[in-house]
Amino acid sequence: MKKLAYLFPGQGAQSTGMGKDFYEKNAAAKAVFDDIDRLAGRSLSSLCFNGPDEELKRTINTQPAILAVSLAAYRAWAEAGGPRPDFVAGHSLGEFSALTVAQALPLDAVVKLVDKRARLMEECPSGAMSAVMNVAPEKLEEVCRAACEELCKDAVCIIANFNTREQLVISGTPPAVQLAGAKAKEAGGKVIPLPVGGAFHSPLMYSAAKEFEQELANWQFNSSICPVVQNFDAKGATDADALKTKLAGQMPSAVRWYETIEYMTEQGVDTFVEIGPGKALTGMVKRINKGATLFNVFDMASMEQTLAALKQTAGV
Repeated sequence: MKKLAYLFPGQGAQSTGMGKDFYEKNAAAKAVFDDIDRLAGRSLSSLCFNGPDEELKRTINTQPAILAVSLAAYRAWAEAGGPRPDFVAGHSLGEFSALTVAQALPLDAVVKLVDKRARLMEECPSGAMSAVMNVAPEKLEEVCRAACEELCKDAVCIIANFNTREQLVISGTPPAVQLAGAKAKEAGGKVIPLPVGGAFHSPLMYSAAKEFEQELANWQFNSSICPVVQNFDAKGATDADALKTKLAGQMPSAVRWYETIEYMTEQGVDTFVEIGPGKALTGMVKRINKGATLFNVFDMASMEQTLAALKQTAGV
């Protein structure tokens, strides 16, 4: 093993029952859930474990719930002897988990910040998003520009998520996203409209981002214990001010995920551990870096299997 990175999932990774195994079987994880419930002023743990699905899928609930599961899973992992990472990164919302694990943000700050972010994104102006497969990023950018030019000056459509070079997400005003989707199909792509009401990671989020920045100003960041590779520029940073500035710019900017993975690979990372609900991120990494060693930590059994595998790799 050369270098190790931890990855933290974002919105879309949620499922009813997530984190329950950790809560019931690991005291350290249970303590994290209890702390987050107290700081949030509501039982996020009950929502994670019992749903209902309709409530768990609401942005205002999804984001803090995924944060809780990811941080509880990480605490269990660290207490069990999980090694210190060389890098951390998170996909959109997951960046908050990464910053906390890297000790740039204390728990009380991250709970309040994610609560504010989730509320702002739930209330954001009407928008649309679609996943687009099998259209190169450069071509899709041309498609988005053409759709906006064909409509009017108020039309907005950009690539919001660069998940892999073959899996992208467009975001913007509904007519522009719909037209860009049609043009992407003409270019040979597959297009799937996403069940969201907002244009996340697009310029339509600027007003929400400004309000979030006001909340961000209330909290002090620390320099991180390892580089955090942030969505804003897909580059690692440890300086407190740099981490805070890039987080402030995240909401209206694209999630540069494949660049994030490519950057860490260039820095010598060959092993990625996704910590939290779901397996979407390791699925993406597999398509970005076919030679990477990948693990998931989403319950006690997967945690123990991953620990054993890493120890064997390290020759312990």
